[in-house]
Amino acid sequence: MTSDVPKSPRDTARSRTTATRVLAASLALTATTFGVAGCDSAAAGTLEGSRLELPVAGGTAVVDTASLAVNARTAGGRELVLSGPAGGGGLGKPGPVTRTGDGASWSYPAKGLKVTASSERGRLRIKLRADRDGSVNWPVTGTDRAASALQLPRGEGLDIPVRDAFWNGGEEKGGLDGSSVDVGEGFSLPLWGYSMGGGESASGGGQGASGGGERGSGGRRGASGGGAGVSYLTPTDIGTSLRFASTGGRLRATAAHAFDAGEGTRDYEVSFALTDGNPIAPAADYRSYLAQRGQLGSLRRKIRQNPANGKLLGAFHAYVWGDARTASGVSRLKQLGVDRMWLGYDAGPDPMNAAAVRAAKKAGYLVGPYDTFANGQDPKKADSPTSVWPGRVYPDFCIRKADGTPEGGFGDRGCYLSSRAFEKAEPSKHYLADRTRTMVANGADSYFLDVDATGEVFRDYGKGHEMTKAEDRQARLARMRRLSENLVLGSESAQPWANQVLAYDHGSGTPAADGLWKLEKDRKTWGGYYPEKAPGAFFKPVRLPAALAKAMYDPKYRAPLYETALHGSLVNAERWELSYEKLPAQKTTRALLAMLYNTPLNYVLDGPTLEKNGPELAKLQKYFSPLHRAAGTEQLTSFRWLTGDRGVQRTVFGDGALTVTANFGSRAHDGLPGGCVDAKLRTDKEPRRLCPAQVKATATG
Repeated sequence: MTSDVPKSPRDTARSRTTATRVLAASLALTATTFGVAGCDSAAAGTLEGSRLELPVAGGTAVVDTASLAVNARTAGGRELVLSGPAGGGGLGKPGPVTRTGDGASWSYPAKGLKVTASSERGRLRIKLRADRDGSVNWPVTGTDRAASALQLPRGEGLDIPVRDAFWNGGEEKGGLDGSSVDVGEGFSLPLWGYSMGGGESASGGGQGASGGGERGSGGRRGASGGGAGVSYLTPTDIGTSLRFASTGGRLRATAAHAFDAGEGTRDYEVSFALTDGNPIAPAADYRSYLAQRGQLGSLRRKIRQNPANGKLLGAFHAYVWGDARTASGVSRLKQLGVDRMWLGYDAGPDPMNAAAVRAAKKAGYLVGPYDTFANGQDPKKADSPTSVWPGRVYPDFCIRKADGTPEGGFGDRGCYLSSRAFEKAEPSKHYLADRTRTMVANGADSYFLDVDATGEVFRDYGKGHEMTKAEDRQARLARMRRLSENLVLGSESAQPWANQVLAYDHGSGTPAADGLWKLEKDRKTWGGYYPEKAPGAFFKPVRLPAALAKAMYDPKYRAPLYETALHGSLVNAERWELSYEKLPAQKTTRALLAMLYNTPLNYVLDGPTLEKNGPELAKLQKYFSPLHRAAGTEQLTSFRWLTGDRGVQRTVFGDGALTVTANFGSRAHDGLPGGCVDAKLRTDKEPRRLCPAQVKATATG
């Protein structure tokens, strides 16, 4: 999700298995088996009156064709409410129900809706198609009295107890009550989920690995054991939002979809899956969904296609300024013992020169410029070189609103530029190719393309380059795909629709709350874009307000949804303006989360900070490097809490390739001190321990 703060100038084949296999005690969470196992789609279920029963992995889904209420009965006999009846005044009287090969279809004439419900690969799939513009409020989730926790993909991910007083509060206090999120723009994944009480995994124990790589945590086991849950996937995320309400002190989430012919959103789809209630289950379900459709990228494959991508494994990320972007600055990092880094720099008047780039590449580092194809300004008044384009790109390529006015650009400077206009012009004008060629003339082998992969996409009414939001995505994908052929490509807060073309992203690791954007606007507190060689916006330490710190970094609410879905496809980091040193009070927590999730820390460095913080950076990177080299291309297969207060957490990557245990508390647990993390590679006899606060003390002592 992009902010409204002014930015700096850098500003499957189908697998047919039986339900018995789905319910096996050790369900492998690989892309070819997890979530693919399920009911034979030829089994069309039964229909009695308005009650349509369809088989799903782990039980039976029951759809009320009169109201779109959805219930389920698990293989263990448990009854679950997956959705209440459609809200917003209801759907009207349904038309006749027609049986299909894998389900049924019917209509709601008063709303102009046609509905199909089917059993597909173990999931209940319901599709709505509208013959007119309108909206629907459905599914209505969290109404089951047993619902205990809500999973949301805000940044890396959250698992929120539905009775938690903080999250039941209003937006002004950092909570969710009364708020609404655009699924395609405000979430990092098009999904949400609920855990149901009554099972170990729902109460914090999980059913995952306990150090030995036992497979299955977060799996779609059909809720046959003690834990139960449900995953909601919305592939038609454009036009879909999720609204939150605190009802009787419990959080409920209701989806709303706008049917709009002009926006191309007349189709709406929701897939339901029964899970074991583990907090990462919805994301694991989504990973299998992507794999089944050939939409899951592979970092291994990206490395084969461009070996330079391999230099991301083990690397921390840093934007460099002043002396840190010189050859001598690079040499200083190498002297400190840093064996892998991604180094980025602003596209300002003093970029990294060829000598510095050669030094970085010789050191084994990746190096690349910040750029954006999204912003244009009047060349005579532009305050950023990345906003200056030749000819009449500005203003002719400006995205136009329905009233003809331009869509205001970064910080309302200039305008957002139409990706479709660029794509139409590129074969003859080569604006993007020429820009890229100029930006990497110094030998840079990486590229950071701001905002292209974010959820913020646009409808363009501009004459000659009209586009819908979906077409904006496709045009962005086309240009990112071209860049990725020869460069190690990254973007901001990568949405899953871009996971196949990106090698890394800066932003999806941060569960940014609205309060962050308000804080960043306060230049006195946050810092401005000066001095040029060390802008306060990046280098000035800031203390987050208590509510914002809780919403973003309290580990008891965190769950690695994004890594579960996309780890091994790309490398994910936090937002670029939130360097590791920017938030001193969160340093230990952020370091533990990074190691637990097997994701790199990011920094900003100039000459003085390199000297001051370089030794600490080097020690942290030395710990991280072998772990990420071993597991960076693996999927996250298990996540669990080891204590009732969620203070001790464990992840497993691959088939036990890496097991990480982090203690966010103040007391030792099973020999692991508070504020420390143990990591164990498959080949290790003993775990490797890191205590970030001690690293800081010894590095500066």
